[in-house]
Amino acid sequence: MPNATFKHADRSHTSVLADAEKRTLIRIAQRLPEWVNSDHLTVLGFVSLVAAGACYWFANWHPLWLLCVIPCLALNWFGDSLDGTVARVRNQQRPRYGFYVDHILDAIGTVFLLSGLAFSGYMSQAVGYGFLVVYLLLSIEIYLATYTVGTFHLSYWSFGPTELRILLVIGNLFALRGPYVIIAGNRLLLFDLGFTIGACALTLILVQAVVKHTAMLYREETRR
Repeated sequence: MPNATFKHADRSHTSVLADAEKRTLIRIAQRLPEWVNSDHLTVLGFVSLVAAGACYWFANWHPLWLLCVIPCLALNWFGDSLDGTVARVRNQQRPRYGFYVDHILDAIGTVFLLSGLAFSGYMSQAVGYGFLVVYLLLSIEIYLATYTVGTFHLSYWSFGPTELRILLVIGNLFALRGPYVIIAGNRLLLFDLGFTIGACALTLILVQAVVKHTAMLYREETRR
């Protein structure tokens, strides 16, 4: 299938930091050496996510590994956020290849990240993999909507990947001081509390998106 027949989806990015992030990424892309291309950045984003998961696992033996997660998340932001921007700035877009490779590696990298966290001792495995299931289900919904509705949602409720990375960094700094919090007299793992809240929020977003897109597509295709 030639690229001319590929239908580009509209990008919906309404997170708190979206505008500032876009301007920053364009400036960085314009100043990157020519030998650095989108593939290099995609691989960097993936490898850094795997490395973050490994650092969480190593935190079993020493909590300072939690600090090592932070530069890994920063590198993941750099590679994952910049690869598409570089392609657009240089007019070297490969929309089907880029979309597929970028997001399949994101999904695999997230499995490594959450697996490392689930086996770090700072989160229970049930919460870690529960969050992962909801995250992957929402990802599937987003990619299906990109194809069927023509809109690629990069954020919901003013939160996107960058904001989530920042929350994870803050969580790491608090967990370094102590992995537990006291809620109503009960001692809970900090990451269990945070990721349970996150899983509930993602579930609400998922249900909302599924109902909205199902109703939209039904109305559009039953009028014919």
